[in-house]
Order: sequence, then C-alpha cells, then structure tokens
Amino acid sequence: MIFLAADFFHRRRRVLVSHLMQSTLPLLGMVSVSALAQSDATTQGVIQEQMLVVGQGASMDEAIRKQRLADSIKSVISADAVAQLPDENIAEAVQRLPGVSVERDQGEGRFVSVRGLGPDLNSVQINGTTIPSPNSDTRAVALDVLPSELVETLSVVKAVTPDMDANSLGGSIAVESLTAFDRDNTFYTFSTEGNYDDNKEEYSGKLSGAFSNQFSILGGENNLGVALAFSWQERDFGSDNVEIGGAWDFDEAAALEESEMRDYTITRERSGAGLNLDYKFNGNAQMYLRTLYSEFTDTETREAAGVEFADAVTSGSSSEAEGWREVKDREETQKIESYVFGGDWDLDTWRLSAQLGFSESSEDTPNHIAGAVFEGTDVFADMGVRSYSRPVLVGPEAFYDASQFELAEVEWTDQLTTDQETNLKFDISHDYQIGSIDATIKGGAKRSEREKDNNTNVYKYEDFADFGIADDQLLMTAYSGAQVDYSLGAFGPSINAAGLRGLISGLQAEEFWDEEESRIEDFVMNEDITAAYLMNTFERGAMHAIVGLRYEATEFKARGTGLNGDDYESISAGNDYDHWLPGVHVRYELNDDTQFRFAFTNTVVRPSFEQLAPGFVIDGEEASFGNPELEALESVNWDLGVERYLGRAGVISAFVFYKEIDNFIYATDIAGTGAWVDFDQAETFANGNSADLYGLELAWSQQLSHLSTPWNGLLLAANLTLSDSDASIGNGGDSRDIDMPYMSDTVANAMLGWENNKLSLRLSANFKSEYLQEVAGLDDAAHDLYVDEQTFIDFTAHYFVTPQLNINLEVQNITDEAYYVYTGSRGFNAQYEEYGPTVKLGITFVSM
Repeated sequence: MIFLAADFFHRRRRVLVSHLMQSTLPLLGMVSVSALAQSDATTQGVIQEQMLVVGQGASMDEAIRKQRLADSIKSVISADAVAQLPDENIAEAVQRLPGVSVERDQGEGRFVSVRGLGPDLNSVQINGTTIPSPNSDTRAVALDVLPSELVETLSVVKAVTPDMDANSLGGSIAVESLTAFDRDNTFYTFSTEGNYDDNKEEYSGKLSGAFSNQFSILGGENNLGVALAFSWQERDFGSDNVEIGGAWDFDEAAALEESEMRDYTITRERSGAGLNLDYKFNGNAQMYLRTLYSEFTDTETREAAGVEFADAVTSGSSSEAEGWREVKDREETQKIESYVFGGDWDLDTWRLSAQLGFSESSEDTPNHIAGAVFEGTDVFADMGVRSYSRPVLVGPEAFYDASQFELAEVEWTDQLTTDQETNLKFDISHDYQIGSIDATIKGGAKRSEREKDNNTNVYKYEDFADFGIADDQLLMTAYSGAQVDYSLGAFGPSINAAGLRGLISGLQAEEFWDEEESRIEDFVMNEDITAAYLMNTFERGAMHAIVGLRYEATEFKARGTGLNGDDYESISAGNDYDHWLPGVHVRYELNDDTQFRFAFTNTVVRPSFEQLAPGFVIDGEEASFGNPELEALESVNWDLGVERYLGRAGVISAFVFYKEIDNFIYATDIAGTGAWVDFDQAETFANGNSADLYGLELAWSQQLSHLSTPWNGLLLAANLTLSDSDASIGNGGDSRDIDMPYMSDTVANAMLGWENNKLSLRLSANFKSEYLQEVAGLDDAAHDLYVDEQTFIDFTAHYFVTPQLNINLEVQNITDEAYYVYTGSRGFNAQYEEYGPTVKLGITFVSM
C-alpha cells in the first residue's frame, strides 16, 4: 500500500520525501533517544503488551464494549483509535462511525453530519456542556477545536435519553476528555509531525502532547488527579476553484451567464490546551474541573477573475463579456474556551451530581480586505468556457493583462462575533427494588442562558481619482508582477493585497463607512432554555428498560436593524415555546452474544442564527431577510436494531430508523407570493410542512485473529447507512416535494487494516452521496443547488521502533477528490474546488 501511494505521487511529479524530511527531521531530535537504546528482546516483550492496549484491534474492542453496555443507541470511538486513523482532526475521525459524515472546509473536515442530516441538526457537548459556535450564522461546532490527546472517548448518540439535552435530530456528539483516573500510572505522550500539501507544494509541522498523574494530598492516597494536553499545528495549503452559483439561463437551451475562477492560499494555525483536575473525597464523592482553550487562525488570500457574458454562452461558444478581478485578504481567528466545574456524591442508594458550565466562542476578523474589485476598462471579445461542470474561462490575451483593469472599489471590513452560554444543572437518582426488578429513579433540571452578538463595520473605498490617486499609481500598487498559481487553467496576474492596504491607510475611514451593510449585519440574540426531566430505569434478567419524560421551555429574543428604502428601522422580535418530550429505551439480551435495542424518542432543534437573523433589506422590488419567528423543528423518532458480538473487536449490527419531522427549515425565494406578490426577489427562510425520514444502518467489524500467521493480523470494518425522505414545501396554494436539505441518502465507510508487533497499516474509504444544499423558488427546481457525492481514500502506517516510539506515515485524499456543487442537474456547475492530497510523516512517544 505504501508503494502504491508513493507511485501515485511520483506520477504527479512531486518531490514529497525531501519536503517531509525538511519539515520533520528538525523535530525528531526533540524526542528522548533513551528509548532507542533498549534491547530487542525487551522491545519484543513489551510491544506485544503495548499493541494489545493501543493497537487497532484493542481500540476497536474497547469502543465496542462501551457501545454494548450503553443505555442509549450510540457509536463510540476511543482516543487510541483516533491516533490510528489518517485524520487531520477529531471531526474526520468520527466520520468513520456508522451513519456519520463530515462537512469540509478547504478540504479539511470540520462539521459533523449524522444519518445524512446537516450539522445544524446535531448537537455537540464536551464534558456535558454545550459548546457554542464561533460562526455568526450557524449552531454547528467545528470538532477540530479539541486536541485529540485530551479525548478519552468520542461518541455519537443517535437516540437520546430523557436526561440528555433534546437538541439533536440526527445525533448528539458527546466528547469526554482525559482524566488522570483513566490511567493507573503516570502517563505522558509527545508527537511531532511534518506534512506536505500537494496543491500548493508547501510543508509545515505539528506538535502535541499530554500528561496525567495522580497525587496524594491532605492525608488521602492518589486522591488528586491532574491531566493536561496541548496541541499546535501550522498548515500551509490552498485550493483551486471555479464557480457560478445559480447563473444559468434554462429558458431554452441551458446557457451560462457568468463564471468566476478563484485561487485560495491559506495558512492555518491551530493551537489548543486543556487542564483537567479531579479530587476524590473518602471514596464516595468527587469534585472536578474541566477546562478547554482553542485558537484557530486562518490567514487567507483569495484571488478571483470572472466575467459576465453579454449573451449567455454554451460550452465551446463565446461572447463579449465584462470582466473583473478581485482579491480578498484577511486573518480570521476563532477562539473557544470552556470551563466546567462539578461534583458527584454517592450516598449508598442515592447519587447526586451538579455541574456549572461556562463557554465562550468568538470569531474575530479584524480590519481586512473583504473584496478589492478591479473592473475591465473595456469589454473582452471571444470569452467562453470549455465545459459546463468546470467552466474555467478561456479568452483573449487582454483578459490576462493587468493594464486592462482599473481599481473600482476596496471593501474594508471589521467583524467580531461572540457567543456565550452559561448553564447550571443537577441530577439525583435513587436505587430501589420492585420485587425481583432492580430499578433506579432519576430526575434533574437544567437552566441554560445564551447570548450571541455580531458587530460588523464595512467601509467601501472608491472614486480614487477624487483623492488625488492616479490610475498609474493604482496599477503599480495593485499588481505584484507574479502570475497566480492556478492548476485548472490560465488565470493572470496576482493582485498585491499589501499594496492595497497601504493605499487606503492614508485615507479617512469615516468618509467611506457603509451604513447599510454595517447596521444590517449587526444583531444581539438571547436564547434561554429551562429543562427538567424524570425517568425510571428497570432491569430484570435480560431486560433493561428506561421510561421517562423531558420538558424544555425556550425563550428567544432578537434585536437588529432593517432598511426599507432609505429608512432604517430598529427591530425587536421574540418567540417563546415549550415542548414535552417522552422517551422509551429497551435493551434485551437474547443470549450472551446478541441483544436487541428499541427506542422511541422526541427531540427539538432550534433554527440556526442565520435563519433567525432580524435584519432585512427592502430595495425596490427586491428583498432579503431572516425570520425570527421560525418555529423549532420537532421530531418523533423510532429506532429498532440488533447487535451480534463476534469476539475480540467483532460486531455486526443492523438498525432501522424512522423520523417524523415537523417544521423543517429551508432557504427559499418567496417572491410572487403573499405580501411579496409584486417582488422580483424575496429571499428568506421558511418552515416546511412536514417531512418523513427513514433508513437502514448496517455495520460490521472484526479482527481475524483466529486465522494463521500472517492473516491473523487482518482487521476489517464496513458500515452503510441508507436513508430517504419525503418533504413538502409550500406557501399558500403552491407546493412541491423535495428531499430534506443536507440529507445524503447513502453514507458508507470501509476499512482494511493489518497489524503485528511492529507494524500497523490501515486503508480507509469514506463515501457520502449527493444532497440538496439550497432550495430555489417554489416553481424553480432547476436552480436548486446540490452537493455532489464524494469518496475520500486515506492510508496510514505506524512502525514501532520501540514500545514507546513509533513512526507514522499518513496520506490523505489519495485520489484528489474534489468538492462539486451543481445547479439542478449534475452537468451544471455551481462550484468546483480541488484540494490535492496531503502527506504527513511524524513520530509519537508514549510512556508505558
């Protein structure tokens, strides 16, 4: 497998090994060389023990054991398994679980989808507290915020119990971090890594580590646990893109109205740290503190070149066109911090737990070029594209000549989004018996208060001649003389963003403030949730059952500004609602190796912040606005399945699921209907009537240890989720049927692994079918946007030099899978983006 990967890159004529050695060798010296001096006999004896603990088979076996004993229906991945996978972050690791896939940002997995449903329809909890999203428009949390070294278990709960937050339609992603009491002895690990990005031919590095130990204080024995972890990574990469959005004319033969090429160059720096403290009192009580800090900075330059055709073109034809060039240059920093303080008390048959959590996230994009636009001084003749799916522009030499463009506008933006949540909860339970039935009654309450705030200031610099800046000065300032490195075709000159920054720095910013965009984008939203639940667990023989009821009351308020013509209007909107959410879970052990599961649950998902945004703009016959009065999604969920355990690291399972969803939300254009009957455009969000989602989830994994050498090192795993939906949207008398937005009807994973005492190999594949991303008008299905299917193939290899030291090689996106969005039918581009493969070489040291 390694040689196949190497041959692939050789054929692409990339000198990978030299780059990897340059980025990795300086870091290798940081690892203790004492481990290398151990005798081979000692190595062989201890590696066997170590592989049993942290090898692929052991990791799979541990996860299966936790899944088997769980009260709810869930899939689990252990911390050791994360290290075995060729994944950039935890989001990419969790996609290996049945029914799970990820949404990618610049080719890197960040947001998690469960059973084909979009990231906004799932929740993320770390150590029992909800993590707010730093993004201004979404509830979805990027799972790359947490250093993998701090993770003890990562699970996806697909049928929540009454004592869990009900804010998940697809699933609830639960992360439990490492504590010192998870390890018997002093534990520490250190990793260093170099990686190479094939698209931009750049290399970069990563450092991470973790430590945990138990201490004896105040007369106790090993009663204080301390665990900490850190992670730092800098990654230089990029992508090549071509997109047109919905600029298609389908009135007669399909024809293209405009197209734009984009080139991204990105430096992504990710750092994170966590400190966990645990203190035990007399064996029956424990206090704990869980902390997390993560900082994620993208420095991005986006070059763009596009045209608007005078006459819509077909593939291979040409037309006169107005052209433009644009650069976006910004540094964006996302921060997430979380603090959870709590305790557990065990008083014979009574147990009490309480927890106070505070989390804050932010996205800060300080003064930056949101878009500097250069317009062609004349129309360009004979502009066209070669294909519909990748409409890279083809034109005369003048289109690639910097002197044919002049600076029209520089949009300068300063934006800060903050999101805070404070929550307090307690739970109390009591064990008792009813005849021969063991029972536990449990109840609790939770109060969550959340505030999301977005503040934007936009400045638009234009009419430069009025400020004494001549065209030749603009030209010399704006272009660096270099050509854009664009793999899809000819692009033209690179714009000098630093020169533009210097150009506008001497101008008075207040003279260029754009009041409309600055005020309309600002908002403050408050969302407070009061919850309580009561549930009873019954266990008798092979039967384990939970019956319970949860209540959640939501208070929502939003403040913002709207613009109607020339008049600004202050907006205050609110929406209060509550839900009663019953649930039943049954687990029945047919025999020692087989068990059935059944769940009936009710869940509720609040609209995203983009959908709830109070701001609006009404300009003549065009309007765009959020909808603060949207109703929450309500779902009645049924799950039924069987699990058959096959020995070490072995399980085969099958589940069927059905979800009856009310009030699902979609983006739409409601022009021509209701109050917007005279409008040409009225873009907003609306509640759909109802939707039914149903599917089948199959999973199998097994270590073939019963075979003879070397086949006893084989590990196989595969899972497949098939789902379908029936959804209806409408307004008044108009309606049509659609698929649920963001729902992939097929999600699949396959893994082929092999390991022995010295070597561990793993080849993984992840597939996600196409899905509906955005709904156009009710009568305009041809302009609906779909994300095309994707298959990612990755490879990893670990070689254990000593019991503590291993060298690893990882190759991601071996087949250079692209991201493709199409309009209506697969042949009509909305966005196409290539990332290229990534290769990583690293070493890891782990204490024994």
